[in-house]
Amino acid sequence: MRKINERASLTNASLDCDPSPDKRAVRIVDFRQDDDGDWVAVLSCGHTQHVRHRPPWQNRPWVLDPEQRQVRLGSLFPCGWCAMDRSHDESKEV
Repeated sequence: MRKINERASLTNASLDCDPSPDKRAVRIVDFRQDDDGDWVAVLSCGHTQHVRHRPPWQNRPWVLDPEQRQVRLGSLFPCGWCAMDRSHDESKEV
């Protein structure tokens, strides 16, 4: 059995963290590649998210083009980690 070591999906939170009004989308501040060569979006909330292009399940051809990745910098991106954190907080308040 092969053990998969993944990097943590939390980086240091940026000072310009600006979630959208629904509190789940943040901005893409950078891209990097993981050890397997897959692209990872670094988000303003401090989390990271893989942005793979593997049709038909993940259809993001833009991630393969450096110019198109550059255009996406600063755009809103829904952070699933933040959404999960907030859903847990909401269930505690009830």
